[in-house]
Amino acid sequence: MKAMILAAGRGERMRPLTDATPKPLLRAGGKTLIEYHLAALARAGFRELVVNTGHLGARIEAALGDGAAYGVRIEYSREDGQILDTGGGIFNALPRLGEAPFLVVNGDVYTDYPFEQLPREPLGLAHLVLVPNPPQHARGDFALREGRVWGAGAELLTFSGIGVYRPRLFADCQAGVFPLAPLLRRVMAAGEVSGERYGGEWRDVGTPERLAELDRLLAGA
Repeated sequence: MKAMILAAGRGERMRPLTDATPKPLLRAGGKTLIEYHLAALARAGFRELVVNTGHLGARIEAALGDGAAYGVRIEYSREDGQILDTGGGIFNALPRLGEAPFLVVNGDVYTDYPFEQLPREPLGLAHLVLVPNPPQHARGDFALREGRVWGAGAELLTFSGIGVYRPRLFADCQAGVFPLAPLLRRVMAAGEVSGERYGGEWRDVGTPERLAELDRLLAGA
């Protein structure tokens, strides 16, 4: 299974830090955010990775190279002219991801989730990892019932940014800018999305304050 790290975003909420540094290269605990993903994916047995780049993408490529230093092989899906959002970015990378199901993880989260436990063959078109709602997103995103994810329910959990997708999830999509969530909601209505709840370490590192908090946590550890 191949894995993709979403790393193209402008990081508006992280400004002014992201004016000169792409968000995946911001540091916490002595490492860049994306290095934690690379190490975790390599430990889980992933060897072929795709990283999409947009804002200051050349700096990401210069920092990571071909991935050999991390025990992986990295291909880059460049979004130089226009950043394509989550769905558009994945769609743009499909030729590099192949025909089998693939993992996608947001580049701006920190987690100890064990990637090796993800299903290589999701029951439907997608499998999502959901987490308890953090304070900054108390309303949640999706409901989880008996192993299936739905767009509504009595208890909503937060989408972690970790998912496994079949390429045919994007069969009716067209190249361009579009988010992933509306596409997922459409196939949820048909029962095509499985999921799990993860209660371990997970943080959305979306603001300078949350980056500083993560830095303090990792420094203490």
